[in-house]
Amino acid sequence: MVHHPDRGLSLAVTDLSGGQTEALFPGLAAAVPHIRSGRVRPLAVTGLKRHPQFKDLPTLDELGFKGFDAMQWYGVVGPAGIPAPIVRQLNETLNTVLNAPDMREKLSIEAVEPMPMSAEQFGKYIQADIARWTQLARARNIQLDN
Repeated sequence: MVHHPDRGLSLAVTDLSGGQTEALFPGLAAAVPHIRSGRVRPLAVTGLKRHPQFKDLPTLDELGFKGFDAMQWYGVVGPAGIPAPIVRQLNETLNTVLNAPDMREKLSIEAVEPMPMSAEQFGKYIQADIARWTQLARARNIQLDN
């Protein structure tokens, strides 16, 4: 397979459904409307476990790409130096909203799974993700073209 960068998801889906490209790795949340409309057919999910909304859809790991684990995530960050009490208040408020049953249901419909955590936990999560991908890029000699 040859990587083909596109100028955005809508153009990439158009290229996929029109046969100009053969596969696409969008985030599941972005792909759901196109899957539901029948414009695209999902082949697998990129995490290590099946998604609750697509229980019949295998993981890439199950299909033989052992250890393939690439999940898209979103987070909220702010400028360095925000006072700790404000960070704590914002974090508590955000986690309260993310844990609310109606919000969880709305996000679930869009295939988004909330992962509420403290600011410190999120910082460690980001650092671990960067370290994981850095290690993979070095091991595979993957470099960005300038």
